[in-house]
Amino acid sequence: MSALAHKLEAKGFATVALTLVRVQAEKTRPPRAVWTSAPLGRPVGEPGDREFQLRLLRHALKLLERTDGPVILEDFPEDPPSLTDAPGWTAPTLTAATFAEELAEAMPLWQEARRRFGRTSVGLSLQSPDAWPGFVADVLAGGLPVVPGLDTSALSVRFLCDDIKAFYGEAAQAVGPAPSHMQVDTWFWGATRAAAALRALRTVAMASENNALKTVGGRFFVPGPWVMEPSAP
Repeated sequence: MSALAHKLEAKGFATVALTLVRVQAEKTRPPRAVWTSAPLGRPVGEPGDREFQLRLLRHALKLLERTDGPVILEDFPEDPPSLTDAPGWTAPTLTAATFAEELAEAMPLWQEARRRFGRTSVGLSLQSPDAWPGFVADVLAGGLPVVPGLDTSALSVRFLCDDIKAFYGEAAQAVGPAPSHMQVDTWFWGATRAAAALRALRTVAMASENNALKTVGGRFFVPGPWVMEPSAP
């Protein structure tokens, strides 16, 4: 994004970047940037949080009035409300002993969330959820399966991991108030068989001789803070 900002500025277009990794912005030095503590993938906060989004965007656009460059990097002074636990939300209780059983147990919640919001982001893997456990088992056994429509095993496994995380994230929002992203992450990575499956996939990928699988496994399967099992209280 910073490289694109430099190219656009060279063509005469003024830019403001929203950055989630401050140290990266310090190194790449876009002409104007605002750092926000919003989570990766949500640079303007949570969907539907119009008031926070407007405050952030207005703060960013004010940088266009500044003349003290050539590089301006500011911190947005607010944390997004999504970093605070939402009162009244209760994590789903899933009691299944295996990933396949847990997935079936979570299915009604996911279906309810689809009805509630009228959409889903699940689908990147080009597989239905009932096919996921078998695909995971194949990879953990040392296979390199490829989904028709996707080019490589690395891409197939990466998109499967994305779908699993999206499925559980949506299921967590089936009923009650909207949880914060931290509440969802803490529940998913700390209490589900699916999270254990993703950690196992990462371990296999990191040890693979397939360089593409190793690369995506290290970068995309499990977020850094959740690579290790959470400590017992």
